[in-house]
Amino acid sequence: MTAAGIARLAGVGRAAVSNWRRRHADFPKPVGGTETSPSFALADVETWLRAQGKLAEVPPRERVWQQLAGHPEGPVTALVHTGCVLLLIHDRPTLWLDASAGSDERLAAMLPAALDQVLDARFGPAPERAVTTPIGPRLLPSVPLLRGAAELAAGPGARKAYEFLLGRHLDANPRQYTLTPGPLAGLMAELAGPARTVLDPACGTGTLLRAAVATTPGPGQELYGQDDDPALTALTALRLALSTDATVRIAAGDSLRADALPVLRADAALCHPPFNERNWGHDELAYDPRWEYGFPARTESELAWVQHALARVRDGGTVVVLMPPAAASRRSGRRIRADLLRRGALRAVIALPVGAAPPYNLPLHLWVLRRPEKAPAQPELLVADAGQFAGEGRGGPDWRSVRDAVLDAWNDFDRTGRLDDRPGLARCLPVIELLDDDVDLAPARHLPPPTAAGDTGRLTDVRERLDETLRLTARLTPAAPATGRAAPRRPLTTVGELARGGALTLRTGTHGGHARVPVLTDHDVLTGTGPTGTLPESDEEPVLTRAGDVVVPVLGGGTVARVVDDTTAGAALGRNLVLLRPDPAALDPWFLAGFLRGTANHRQASSYASTATRLDVRRLQLPRLPLDAQRGYGDRFRALDEFERALRLAGRLGEQLVRGMYDGLTDGTVDPD
Repeated sequence: MTAAGIARLAGVGRAAVSNWRRRHADFPKPVGGTETSPSFALADVETWLRAQGKLAEVPPRERVWQQLAGHPEGPVTALVHTGCVLLLIHDRPTLWLDASAGSDERLAAMLPAALDQVLDARFGPAPERAVTTPIGPRLLPSVPLLRGAAELAAGPGARKAYEFLLGRHLDANPRQYTLTPGPLAGLMAELAGPARTVLDPACGTGTLLRAAVATTPGPGQELYGQDDDPALTALTALRLALSTDATVRIAAGDSLRADALPVLRADAALCHPPFNERNWGHDELAYDPRWEYGFPARTESELAWVQHALARVRDGGTVVVLMPPAAASRRSGRRIRADLLRRGALRAVIALPVGAAPPYNLPLHLWVLRRPEKAPAQPELLVADAGQFAGEGRGGPDWRSVRDAVLDAWNDFDRTGRLDDRPGLARCLPVIELLDDDVDLAPARHLPPPTAAGDTGRLTDVRERLDETLRLTARLTPAAPATGRAAPRRPLTTVGELARGGALTLRTGTHGGHARVPVLTDHDVLTGTGPTGTLPESDEEPVLTRAGDVVVPVLGGGTVARVVDDTTAGAALGRNLVLLRPDPAALDPWFLAGFLRGTANHRQASSYASTATRLDVRRLQLPRLPLDAQRGYGDRFRALDEFERALRLAGRLGEQLVRGMYDGLTDGTVDPD
């Protein structure tokens, strides 16, 4: 376990753990890790903390996680052992009770036979399944963990216990796994529709297959998956077996090079393939029968995955694949795209908002395909663009709006084969119009602008809101100051002195945290928006804002300080931000924020590098004034803040009006007279 884990066990900060290591010669020695980030044995740490009277009450889930993370064979092996036992508890609880009644050695000896029974029943005979039964000697080091996991499962149940442990492992290793966000997986499953037999040829952690279960009520569902990471296939198989009663068949191996399911004809296939893979098997798969629509170029690995999925569904079966936007327009793939269109296999191309899935800086596409039962006479393609539902900053898309808009357009098109134009959102195109030299399927190229079809009511609303905002701005404009006044000499203090004297508390933003709350980022503070960020999972304790706090960005050189209001209170403080919490009996927050924004004040408290400016908040100055005088300044600063927010809103509305007028005049929906 790490120093952060020790701090959580003892209910203290990480600084306290560092002090203990320096001051107590008998503090446990590191057993691994690095010099800057050592790891310690859980049992040694617990013994020392108990002897010192510092051991806090540890929640069962935290104890089990620490045992799993510190397993001698690594967390993945520990997760497999734990998942097998939790599946045994879930499916055959009496077998577990009988095996666990004796000593640890007896439990380790009895478990393999008991696990064989449940694993064979859920995954098929041993040679075919992704989860192999661990042998007794390998299980013995896991026994304390397995008993702890059983105790944990007694509360929320085996399914939720395993989901917690696996989720914690995935959050702790974000670069090791490519995850499909839950809302996107749900959308893909709903586009595919109810299906009894579902395949994911690049199943990863099984998110898409779990989403498919939710769209198909009733028994009898079969889930098939394959992934080239054998350890991950075992974790995924256990996850699916614990979260659903469906038949689960997960295989290890590369689906393109070593297809484990060559005779499968599923009702639906969902796939989030690896992007931009050049080493996907181009040289050895040239004559593979799966390439019904053309042999993919070396740079078109995504089109290989599309054709593989189509080859593994029945006639009329649906395929939904997450694709990079370049796949819709790269010249190297135009012949395959053209054949998919001609034969009626490609039914829809849907552009998602930026931030829908990794890589988060690209507006990824969904391709919806259907294996043709017969060639359509006049095939058509649905193109849709949900980019307008992107969230502000880094908060992610508005998934409810994305789902409603995309499914409404797809269901209408799928039911009737036609769709009336939905300006800026969706339209139906005859395939013949797309079969040019480029076969460019990017939705943005083919959609009418949002102002088309006489949608001038929106522009009227924007104009009315702009008029109202401009009138408000005029009322809030501060009066011109008197000229010629000399700057008064006032006694000054610094933020650092106020912090040492107890007039305010100073905290800095964290790089992660275990709390699932919105995060106020430096971008949010600079633009005046609500909290849009998220914290990566870590052992750090997040700093939560309160109404009346003052938040200051430390990078960028801008003179910005924001007072937290009720709508922002409770958000976690993001990185590159400093929070000042004034004592209301000593400092007015608006007085504090206003003086921190002074240009000269920032200049003298900043340090400069060749490419960045960093603010030392402790060096910022403000005058020593009694509380009543502070409030007079605070009222003026608050009024300036309201004026500034009105100006920002007017600017955004003005930009919308200008863009809408340009679009309306150019597409003919606005009369120049």
